[in-house]
Amino acid sequence: MMHVCDSLGEQTYRQSADKTELIEQLKQYGDAMVVLDYTLFDINDFEELEILHERFPRARWILFSFDLSSDFVRRAIALTPPVSVLLKDSPLSEIRDCLRYAARGQRFICQRMAEILLSPAQDRMAEDVCLTRTETEILKDIALGMTTREIAQKRFSSFHTVNTHRKNIFRKLGVNTVHEATKYALRAGLVDSAEYYI
Repeated sequence: MMHVCDSLGEQTYRQSADKTELIEQLKQYGDAMVVLDYTLFDINDFEELEILHERFPRARWILFSFDLSSDFVRRAIALTPPVSVLLKDSPLSEIRDCLRYAARGQRFICQRMAEILLSPAQDRMAEDVCLTRTETEILKDIALGMTTREIAQKRFSSFHTVNTHRKNIFRKLGVNTVHEATKYALRAGLVDSAEYYI
């Protein structure tokens, strides 16, 4: 979603279905406020987000998601101009504050994410990853390069069901991309490296 103010102060809201559409809109409205759910958008990794951020330096970016890993957020908040971070379960008062800060070109980090970022590293590491059998099987399929639709067909499940499992897996692992999830699966021995490279 983009929030745009034109030269007359008129406010408009535009939605982008994918990265290509977002880029086209940013070419037209370079100083827009971009509210982006990174985990649902077709941006593959942090580097792609960083390129967009550098390419459109007048845009004000708000990462708005249910789950973002602390490592990802640390990298995002280091960007200049500042990027704001807001979790979808944030109270309405924080959402309003975030929009105000971003409109002024200032960084905003919601309270819960700030607490995660400030917690000692051992507290963050202490949370054991506990995937269910189904989640483990789906993670293995993801690591082997299967799409959500292919996994759904293989499991005789709906796309929505597998997508929900995928979001839960990413949240539990503290990752945001397929690449990061695949690295975890390889380290955990869920996928043989020889099998992965075929």
